[in-house]
Amino acid sequence: MRPRSCFAAAALILASGGGLAHAAEVTAVRIHGLDETMEDNVRVSLSLVRTQGRELSWRRLGYLVREAEEETREALEPFGYYSPEIQVKRTASGDGGRSDRFVVDITVAPGEPVRVRHTDIAIEGEGSDDYYLQQDLAAFLPRQGDVFEHLLYEASKTRISRRLGVRGYFDADFISRRVEVTRADQAADIELVWDSGTRYDMGPINFEQTPEAIIRQSLLDKLVYWEQGSYYHQGKLDRLRDSLTRLDYFAAIDIQPRPEDAVDNEVPIDVVLTPAKRSIYSTGLSYGTDSGAGVRLGLERRYVNSRGHKALAQLDYAQRRKTLTAQYRIPAFAWVDGWYTFSAQAADEQSDWLDNRRVEFVASRNGRINEHLTATASLHALRERWSYVAVNGDGGPEPPDYRYATYTFPSLRAEYVDADDLVYPRDGLAGTLMVRGGIEGVGTDASFGQARATASWFRGVGGDNRLIVRGELGHTFTNQLVAMPPSLRFFAGGDRSIRGYAWREVGPRHEGPDGKLYALGAKNVATASVEFERYFTEQWGAAVFVDSGSAFDSTPDWRTGVGAGVRWRSPVGPVRLDVAHGLDDPDSSFQLYLSVGADL
Repeated sequence: MRPRSCFAAAALILASGGGLAHAAEVTAVRIHGLDETMEDNVRVSLSLVRTQGRELSWRRLGYLVREAEEETREALEPFGYYSPEIQVKRTASGDGGRSDRFVVDITVAPGEPVRVRHTDIAIEGEGSDDYYLQQDLAAFLPRQGDVFEHLLYEASKTRISRRLGVRGYFDADFISRRVEVTRADQAADIELVWDSGTRYDMGPINFEQTPEAIIRQSLLDKLVYWEQGSYYHQGKLDRLRDSLTRLDYFAAIDIQPRPEDAVDNEVPIDVVLTPAKRSIYSTGLSYGTDSGAGVRLGLERRYVNSRGHKALAQLDYAQRRKTLTAQYRIPAFAWVDGWYTFSAQAADEQSDWLDNRRVEFVASRNGRINEHLTATASLHALRERWSYVAVNGDGGPEPPDYRYATYTFPSLRAEYVDADDLVYPRDGLAGTLMVRGGIEGVGTDASFGQARATASWFRGVGGDNRLIVRGELGHTFTNQLVAMPPSLRFFAGGDRSIRGYAWREVGPRHEGPDGKLYALGAKNVATASVEFERYFTEQWGAAVFVDSGSAFDSTPDWRTGVGAGVRWRSPVGPVRLDVAHGLDDPDSSFQLYLSVGADL
């Protein structure tokens, strides 16, 4: 190479290097004239935004600025704006006195949106007479005269296609699927027609338990409430899955219809079930100001035998309160799905105000009435011995003046839950209603009737706040309250009752030899609570609340408590730590409450 050529090549290399050293850079992209939703869609569509803060060649910068107009135009079409006026301007930002850094301003005048001019939306075939499909067609958006928004159109189209599959039209397909946009007229014409094909029926169902069968086939067959040959609907399989889940026998449930293998238009269904761990052992520690330190031990057998029976044993052993529970459950499918339950419980409470022992046997039948309502009918046999220390003097060597009671009575309980989330509901309503009663001389020492209702209402306020309202009402019909044991009386005070007062502090009380007041239980109870929560992060929040109510025999003595607390959405469920103060002569100035677990 000749000397002059070498010099020219070196100069070219240096010039190229200098060009890279002084490359352009976009420091900001600003969008004007759009609402937040449209601006966000434009921003994520712009190549300029993705290169922001990076060095670009001048040629590349010019290309991206030119492309910004077309990218903005395409990003506005899903909102129905096909003819916007767009101006893209590049100006030096002047950062550090440099002229190679730029701000790009995109100014948009959306103009008139495209509106739906004509629609031809229909289903042909057997589905043309399907009531629910016709409802979906009637609800199709956008309608004639509406702005042609792509998201609404796609959502409506998808909903109808999915509904065809849910209702057993497995051969459904489009006859026509066309949208024509005429920019000059700002108009869109929609033509969307399905051929539903034939509707399939429910075929034979095959249960497979793997790797081993734990439940006999006859029990699983009872969960299939439809007849073979009835019309196909995905909701039937969803209900079957829900029933299998609530039985709690299986760790995994896989339900697969096989329309491709249909015979005589009947779809066979495979249900593959993986058994869950048979035994569940549980342990835990506890502490309560009334019960003292304690330990909890439990054993549950998910399935005792191939008939699906369940068994449970649990011991709660604390310093001043001990409970032993044994339970046996048998699946029941007559009328409504549920359980026959037989349980026995022995309890011993030795506090500084009450000496109480009881044994209770309960036989019950519960069932799920519908998606939100569960009912339980039961028969109770109760034997209880109790003595109020406050009434029996100073606890000298003489034996306490024990009272004994035997009560045999029926009970009916209904529970209603309608919530978006059982652990942390933001939109929910829940309640219980319990009625029970007995007649003197029919296995019962005193005639009584009792009703108790509770309600909880949850409502999200904005994205980070929640309002919670709770209430309780209870009444006992009897003129022999003195003969009724503590377990059949009403008390108030404590967590989930009236915060600011100790457990059972509110209600009729008797002064003991130590000068303290001790609860006796009451005929009636009425409490209410209003709580407001605000979360400052995803896991942490705070709450303020006011609780009020009374447990009483004839005239209520209303007590009110106010307080605040900390909230933590822990991996094991919501944790609540509250500090409350009673406004009406509480025994203590402040009460501290700690609770863990789901709201419902």
